[in-house]
Order: sequence, then C-alpha cells, then structure tokens
Amino acid sequence: MDTVSQLQRQFVEYTTSLYREGYLDDQFTQLQKLQDESNPDFVVEVVSLFFEDSEKLLNNLTTALHQENIDYKQVDAHVHQFKGSSSSIGAQRVKNVCVVFRNYCDEKNLDGCVVCLQQAKNEYILVRNKLETLFNLEQQILQAGGSVPMMV
Repeated sequence: MDTVSQLQRQFVEYTTSLYREGYLDDQFTQLQKLQDESNPDFVVEVVSLFFEDSEKLLNNLTTALHQENIDYKQVDAHVHQFKGSSSSIGAQRVKNVCVVFRNYCDEKNLDGCVVCLQQAKNEYILVRNKLETLFNLEQQILQAGGSVPMMV
C-alpha cells in the first residue's frame, strides 16, 4: 500500500472515530461540504476562528467566576456564546457541557459552574488537539500528492 493510500485510510479511520466518540457531529460534515476549490481552507479558517474565540471566552468565564459578586447573567452570556460557536463547528462534547453549564448559571450554582468550566476547558482542549491532528493528516495527504477523502 502506498503512502497516500495509507494516509487516506488513516484519515477516514480517525475522522470516523471523532464522530463515534462524540467529539464531532453532523454540523462538522455540513461545514466540510461548504469547502471547495475556490475556498480550499474554509474549514481550517472557520475552526481557527473558533479556537481564537474559545480561548477568549474561556478566559472571560474564568475571570467572571472569580469575581467577588458573580454576575450569572454575564457568565450565562459567555456560556451561550461558547455553546453557539462550538455547535456551529460541530464540537458536540463542548456544546453538551455548555448545556449543563447554562443550567448551573440559571440556578446560580457556583460549584456547578466551576466544575463545568473545567469540563468545558478539558473538552475544548481535546477537540482542539483532535482537529489539529485531523488537519495535519489532511496536509500530509496533500503534500504526498493525494486528495483528502470526503466523509459522507
């Protein structure tokens, strides 16, 4: 089996595992379908923006939850934004943590919010690392002269 075929098989198996393990959902597939020859880096660009926004939101959440008088409406607004951006790229596990996080905001439950913030950070780091690995695999395939398999 040549290098390109091995990389393509590895890409398909890795991508399949991301869906099976709940890191990604169908929204990521929809995002991939918007990418074409006229905009070959569309997914990487959108996901990179998600990474930048997520870092800011997680920092804002950390700051907001360490205030003496916590503004739960502000915390909820940050969580809502994080949920929306993670949902828009298909980061399912991040989005799911945000759903629980918002419930704790509604209850003004500081302990629950702090636990959810840590879970959100962990899930974000996991999905970021997994997407970076996926994008690196894509680059290896392209550099080897192959084409990236479309996942359906």
